[in-house]
Amino acid sequence: MTQRPRRTIFETPVIRSILRGIAVTLLWLFRWDTRVVIPTDPKLVLVIAPHTSYWDFPILLAAALKHRVSASWLGKHTLFRGPGRWLFRWLGGIPVDPTKRGDGRVTSVVETFRARDRLWLGIAPEATLRRVERWRSGFYHIAVQAGVPLWLGFVDYGTRTVGAFEHFMASGDKVKDFERIAGFYAPMRPRHPERFALPTNGSN
Repeated sequence: MTQRPRRTIFETPVIRSILRGIAVTLLWLFRWDTRVVIPTDPKLVLVIAPHTSYWDFPILLAAALKHRVSASWLGKHTLFRGPGRWLFRWLGGIPVDPTKRGDGRVTSVVETFRARDRLWLGIAPEATLRRVERWRSGFYHIAVQAGVPLWLGFVDYGTRTVGAFEHFMASGDKVKDFERIAGFYAPMRPRHPERFALPTNGSN
C-alpha cells in the first residue's frame, strides 16, 4: 500500500488555516451543524455513512478542517494516477488496489496500521454511490485484526449535521456489533435515501 505524503491538507500550516476559515464559513452558509468528539486513540477506523452523493466528501472534509481532525481515507488506486496523483494524497487519500479481494485487502490495510504510529482511517462500507443491498465488511475485519476502535462518522441530511461521536471496540461478535452500527445509522437521512441500505450480518 502506497504511503501518504509527508504532509496532507490537515498538516500544511498556512493553507490549513485558510481552508479552515473557508470550511467554517461554508458550513455556516449552508446551515450545516457539526457534532464531533475528538478521538484520543492514535489509531482508529472511521466508518463513513450514509454515502450516496458526491457532496458527502466535501461536507465531511469541511467538518474535519473545522475541528482540526487529520484523517486518511481509502481510494481506488486509479484516482492517484496522472494529475490527481498528488492532489488526492494531499487530501489524505491512501490508494488501494481493488483487485485485492477479501483477506488480501484487509491484510494490506492491517499492515499499514501496524507500520504507523498514528492513523485515523475513514472507510465508506457502501463503496459506491449506487444502491447497495449489503455493506462490505472489510472495515470491520480491519478494526478487529488491527485492534483499533470503530468510530461512526455520519452525514445526516435530515438534521443537516455532520460529524463523529459514537465509538466502540469491535467485539468480534459480528451480529451484535452490526446491530449496534445499524441502530446508530437508522434515524439518519442520506441525500439519496433510495440508495442507502443499513448494514446487516449478511454484509459482504
